[in-house]
Amino acid sequence: MTSSARNGTRIPVLRGAVAALALATLVAALVAPQWAQAETFKVLYAFQGGPNDGATPAGKVILDASGNLYGMTQYGGARTLGWGTVFKLDTAGKETVLYSFTGGADGGYAFGGVIQDAAGNLYGSTSEGGNGSCGGDGCGVVFELDTTGKETVLYQFSGGSDGGDPNGDLVMDKAGNLYGTAYWGPYGYGGVVFKLDKNGNETVLHEFNGLPDGEFPVAGVFRDNQGNLYGTTDAGGGGPCFGGCGTVFKVSKAGKETILYRFLESPDGAFPIAGLVPGTSGNFYGTTYNGGHPCCTDIGPGCGTVFVVNGSGREKVLYGFRGKKKEGLPFGGLVRDAAGNLYGTNEGDLLFGKATFYGSVFKLDTKGKETVLHRFTGGNDGCAPRASLTLDSAGNLYGTASGCGAYGNGAVFKIAP
Repeated sequence: MTSSARNGTRIPVLRGAVAALALATLVAALVAPQWAQAETFKVLYAFQGGPNDGATPAGKVILDASGNLYGMTQYGGARTLGWGTVFKLDTAGKETVLYSFTGGADGGYAFGGVIQDAAGNLYGSTSEGGNGSCGGDGCGVVFELDTTGKETVLYQFSGGSDGGDPNGDLVMDKAGNLYGTAYWGPYGYGGVVFKLDKNGNETVLHEFNGLPDGEFPVAGVFRDNQGNLYGTTDAGGGGPCFGGCGTVFKVSKAGKETILYRFLESPDGAFPIAGLVPGTSGNFYGTTYNGGHPCCTDIGPGCGTVFVVNGSGREKVLYGFRGKKKEGLPFGGLVRDAAGNLYGTNEGDLLFGKATFYGSVFKLDTKGKETVLHRFTGGNDGCAPRASLTLDSAGNLYGTASGCGAYGNGAVFKIAP
C-alpha cells in the first residue's frame, strides 16, 4: 500500500515500516533527549515481537465494559516478523494474543483497530492476505473473531470490482451490517466505500475516481443515524498537490457521494489520512498530515492541521502545527470529550531520518489552545504514535505507540486526567 506523501510523491505506509522503525528505535536509544515526563503517563504494555507476541501496533485500542483493551498489531505472531495479531490487555496489564494471522486466507498486516458487538465478538480487517494479487500478498480480508479466539473470514477482497487493501476501522449498524473503505478501487484505482451484510455479500457503495473526486481512503467511515457515511480520502479532490490534496466526503445510504470539502494545502491542510469524529450540529473534526502553516519544508509543505467541516462544506482550521515547536504530522484522528475538547497524536519525524521528534499526545481546547500532554522520548515510552486515542468516562486516554518501547516493538499507554 502507498499513501500520498509530502511534496506529492508516494511513500509506503505499511510495507517496509518495520525496518524503518527498527532503525529509528536504535537511533532513539542512542540519542533520545530526556524530556520531563508528566506523571499521568503510563506504559501499560510493551510488545516483544517474535512468534509469541505482536509488534508495531498501528491502530487504536477499544475498551469493553470491564476495562479490558483490544487491538491489533501489524507484525509479530506466527513467525519472526509475523503477519500481525489481535490482542487483549486486561486491567492488570496482562496481554493475551487472541489470534495470530498467517498471511494466507485468514489475512495479514492489520493496519486499523477492531470493533466489538454486544456478544463480545471482534471485527476488523487486514490489508493483505486472502485472495487477489494486490502487492503479491493478497488483497485483504474482513474477519470476525469470537470470544474463544476462533476466526471467521467474512469476506476476501479480490482487487477487482470489489476493491482491495482495507486499512481503516469498520462500523456496524443495528442489523449487523459492516461498513468500511478499501484503499484500492477496482483494478487498482481510487478506492471504494463498501457495505458487507451478515451473509458476507459485499456492495460497493461508491468508487472513487481521483480528480475532482477523492482518491485513496486510508481511514474508515463514520455512520450517522440516517445511514449516511462520512470520511476522508488521502488524495484526489484538487489543490496544488500532485494527485490532489485530499477530500472530506459523504456517501448516502443509497450510495450517492457528495464531496463536502477539497483541501488546498495552505492554509487549510493536505492529506487527511485519518477519519472524522462528529461534533454538534452536523460538524466533523479531523486532521491533515501536511499542509497548513508553511513549515517542515524538508519533508513536506506544512506540519498538518486540526480542522472542522460543517454539513454545508465550510472548513475552518482550528490549529496549525509548527515544526519549530517540534510538533505535527498527525497520522491518527481525534477523539472529543463532552466539553468539546479534542485529543490526538502527532507521529513525529522519526520515520524520515531526522530523529528529532518522536511524537506527542496533544489536547486542543474549544478556544484553539494546544497543550502537549506527553512528548515521547523514543525510549521505553515508545515513539511514532499513529493511531487515534480512546477516551473513557473518567477522562483517561488510551493509545498505542507504533515503535520504540522496552523491546523496540511499540507499546500501549494510558494518560490519566
